[in-house]
Amino acid sequence: MKKWIVLMVAVVLLFVAAPIAEAHVTVHPSESSTNAYEKYSVRIPVEKDANTTKVELEVPEGIHVVSVLPNPDWKYKFLKNDNDTITSVTWTAKDGGIGPNEFAEFSFIGANPGKPGEFSWKAFQTYDDDSVVEWTGEPESEEPASVTEVVEGDETAHHDDNPIAESGHAAQNESDNSGENGNTDWLPLVLAGAALLLSIISLFRKRA
Repeated sequence: MKKWIVLMVAVVLLFVAAPIAEAHVTVHPSESSTNAYEKYSVRIPVEKDANTTKVELEVPEGIHVVSVLPNPDWKYKFLKNDNDTITSVTWTAKDGGIGPNEFAEFSFIGANPGKPGEFSWKAFQTYDDDSVVEWTGEPESEEPASVTEVVEGDETAHHDDNPIAESGHAAQNESDNSGENGNTDWLPLVLAGAALLLSIISLFRKRA
């Protein structure tokens, strides 16, 4: 009986924790490699009963934005320093923006530094009620900034030649595909629930 209780608790926690884990603005992948030209994606979920109409992302020092993937429903602009380096990217909705219970992703190519380190992406999410959520805190805070860890890689390799960066790129491609065909994040939850149901039915059949 204990193992069934543990299994049921685990399934409940899976249902509860899954949406919470991605309930803030995040930059993917969370790990890349030195000297890689990485495809980064900013994932913006909507937590309020209002539309997100603008997102500003501060680019951490050491990572250089090379290009941005255009989105027909959004316009973007760069903020640059005196060295003509992009320090932030701001996406602004042309129409309604991202509605409640929806999310969007914006992608760009970033050139990673030659030295390993952790890089914090501060983001500012603006809603159509004029409220702004600042995702700038520490990882354990309520409004954390997303962090990418850049680890040692091949000094001469670009993104396509680097196994660590490539794995992050492949994961992002899967995320992009799931976005095109509908959000498939529910699939593991459904499978877990089905497995639990079949286990309970089997248990009662044995007792009968």
